[in-house]
Amino acid sequence: MNKMSDKFYITTSIAYTNAPPHIGFALELVQADLLARHKRKKGKETRFLTGTDEHGQKIAKKAKEKGMKPKDFVDKTVADFHSLVDGLNISNDDFIRTTDREKHWPSVKKVWKKLDKNNDLYKKKYTGYYCVGCEAFLTERDLEDGVCPNHDKAPEKVEEENYFFKLSDYEEEIQKMISEDEVRIIPDSRKNEVLSFLSEGVRDISVSRSADKLEWGIPVPGDESQKMYVWVDALSNYISALNYAEEGEKFKKFWPADVHCIGKDITRFHCVIWLGILLAIGLELPRNIFVHGFITSGGKKMSKSIGNVVDPFELLEKYGTDPVRYYLLSGIPPAGDGDFTIEKFENKYNSDLADGLGNLLSRSVGLATKKGVEFEKGRKPGSKIRKRVKKTEKEVDELVENFEFKKALEEIWDLIHFTDGYIEKKRPWEESWDQEKVIFETLYICYSLHELLLPFLPGTAKKVKKQIESGKSKILFEKL
Repeated sequence: MNKMSDKFYITTSIAYTNAPPHIGFALELVQADLLARHKRKKGKETRFLTGTDEHGQKIAKKAKEKGMKPKDFVDKTVADFHSLVDGLNISNDDFIRTTDREKHWPSVKKVWKKLDKNNDLYKKKYTGYYCVGCEAFLTERDLEDGVCPNHDKAPEKVEEENYFFKLSDYEEEIQKMISEDEVRIIPDSRKNEVLSFLSEGVRDISVSRSADKLEWGIPVPGDESQKMYVWVDALSNYISALNYAEEGEKFKKFWPADVHCIGKDITRFHCVIWLGILLAIGLELPRNIFVHGFITSGGKKMSKSIGNVVDPFELLEKYGTDPVRYYLLSGIPPAGDGDFTIEKFENKYNSDLADGLGNLLSRSVGLATKKGVEFEKGRKPGSKIRKRVKKTEKEVDELVENFEFKKALEEIWDLIHFTDGYIEKKRPWEESWDQEKVIFETLYICYSLHELLLPFLPGTAKKVKKQIESGKSKILFEKL
């Protein structure tokens, strides 16, 4: 992560509330939470934002189908997102809602007025192809065989008079900032995709819709016949949560964002449109945009019709918080697509959590209790053990800083395997001159594992610490 400072501001995308939370958003929450906890551990003043996108045609349609008012519908769905945040033990400092008229709307209106004042908006009649699933206008190059690749449906032809944002005016500057890593896009493959897209030229984009077509949204200031479209409304959440409307201390302290965590399907929105809006209103650009992939199920795209959709709530209820966090961080490539099956999940749970970490802690604490060895925080182990732990700490820190979450956990588990080997070699259950020293050193490593695991598995890390300090061994993870 570039441009280090004393503060750290991280955001997830805001989840669309036309349906309950899915496993892909759970992945994004856990990845962002790991980064936030990691930075807090390093002493950074950290602010972590997540939230929900609650306006749009799809929301109004869904609410109508259920015989509900749009606000009542989103209130119900948002409660599910809060439950997911709580269930995953996410340490967010704020939760933004785009229907919040006191917190969100004033900043969005300020963005619009600034764009208008700077002559970055104009109104025109046009014909475009609109995908209801994406809630976006698509161009020919966005389509595959005439259909939206994300929803497998042909967009509908729409004729309207809307406001447009002069995105094309900022094309070269956006391209330069990304090329020179002033805005770093992770991984490089996503950066190259965005640069390729920009090299083909960008068009001005529609940023409003007729109030007749989009009744559920924020009115355009000075023109009640139009409602603001998702680009200005939803994307502005990252600054509205900091009270951009008043540009007070919170905004001055935390903007720009140090990391936006997003999914690969919204890369262009954040890496082109959002950057263009920020340039137009004169704000600094985010420093890093981290893009994760999709989670498949049994090698196939998740689909209700196939019946392979993974419900994060069912996983949390059956297996608990940290096993779910562990699989999302260790079983899914951080910036690529990854597969989920119950078999893979349970195999990883048994091998890594029950037989790996759980077994090591049980052996170490049980042996220490039996032999009367207590853990002393101020006491240092031998140089070999100390160097081995320091090596892991350094590598994990560097890997997390570079968004390599899976590899970071592999380094931690390598330390667990090393410790198992050390115990087998030294056989501290047998009487020997260095028995007490060896037992202490295994406790020292376990305590170091508590520190290492805090950002990844906070609940488990606390249990590890408690067992070492109390000398009472309990099973961390029941084998499935």
